[in-house]
Amino acid sequence: MDLLLGTNNKGKIIEISSVLKDLPVTILTPDAIGIAGNPAETGATFAENARQKALFYFEQSGIPTLADDSGIVVDALKDELGLHTRRWGAGPDASDEEWIRFFLERMKREENKRARFICHLAHVDAEGKVHLFEGACEGRITDGLEAEYLPGLPISACFRPDGFTKVFSALTIEQKNSTSHRGRAAQSFASFLRDVAYTGL
Repeated sequence: MDLLLGTNNKGKIIEISSVLKDLPVTILTPDAIGIAGNPAETGATFAENARQKALFYFEQSGIPTLADDSGIVVDALKDELGLHTRRWGAGPDASDEEWIRFFLERMKREENKRARFICHLAHVDAEGKVHLFEGACEGRITDGLEAEYLPGLPISACFRPDGFTKVFSALTIEQKNSTSHRGRAAQSFASFLRDVAYTGL
């Protein structure tokens, strides 16, 4: 079956696709099928934003869709990031390098480095019904970048998940998929496809 990922973020596409690689789905992206424009992100929660994105792309394409809304909650920064993670600080138009430079400079003032990543995935099936999946991962912010990162996912190079000595982006894809917020949410979605929705595929 065709599955539209409601994002053009290359890092998210790589991560989600790697979780779904053994399933009988063909991954499509908005750019690849010519969908222009961006969905509203006016929800009060990650789940609401993910749902808005999934419905936007489903309505544009008619293709079963999976969309992500995710972010990081940093204890020391209280409500500064969360839903507004990518739009925070250096702003939504900043490059990955500009955004992460601003973030790390801001974190130099803080002694408490505890943080958690949160991801909600929304899937709109062929009938237009919405299904929600979520994942979270606790850890700490490192003092600087400790590895390369996938495009669009700069914080993964300075977030060390609990139980590991390496930051997210230094883990193998298998380790990250079993540990990260997005990996856990995508694993739940994959189980849904196997066990509930498309057992005949």
